[in-house]
Amino acid sequence: MLEPFRAIIDGDEPPPSGSKAPGEEDLIRALQALLKIQVVYADTPGIGRSYELARHYAPFFRDYFACLGYDFEVSHRDQMIFLRVPTDGARHDAPAERLRKDETLVLLSLRLVYEEGLRDHRVTTDGIVECTTDDIAEKIRTAARSDPPEETRLTDILRLFARKGAVKLGERDRAERVTPLMVLPGIAVLSPDAWMDQVQAWAASAGDGDT
Repeated sequence: MLEPFRAIIDGDEPPPSGSKAPGEEDLIRALQALLKIQVVYADTPGIGRSYELARHYAPFFRDYFACLGYDFEVSHRDQMIFLRVPTDGARHDAPAERLRKDETLVLLSLRLVYEEGLRDHRVTTDGIVECTTDDIAEKIRTAARSDPPEETRLTDILRLFARKGAVKLGERDRAERVTPLMVLPGIAVLSPDAWMDQVQAWAASAGDGDT
């Protein structure tokens, strides 16, 4: 992969329209941003030109991450680039680290809330479904038949998924003790359909065991 990398920073590959060829630091930053965040949007803060470069040089990024066992994809509709982690086979990387039980339930609930928003036509033109921490807690109670994490822990888990590009947190209402949330299209990347099926089956069996 060194040859294609060098071709990009030397300007042998045409740069994005109206932009100069990226420097070595720019390209490395884009690669690292995807590895760290997994789901990157055009407006993700603190990533410089990472979104623009990854989208423009998609063939290079696709080949590079394929060497690491990831599928690199671009969603022009959602202005989103992301790494899809294959669900089969043993993995030893950070994106595939095993989630704790409460983290798994929160991720499941975020995906369910997002799917309901799509079904009920409550999705914005940016592909966002709005809800609150109360909605997530209620979804854990009803769908997973489990007690949700207490507020501080729930906020910490949501911030974890926010760093991965799945959700944005608004300003907490101190009086109501609720935080508005924006569930982003990247939730479907972090909780793919095959994973959802497994977790819902596990949650159902765990709930049956409690009754």
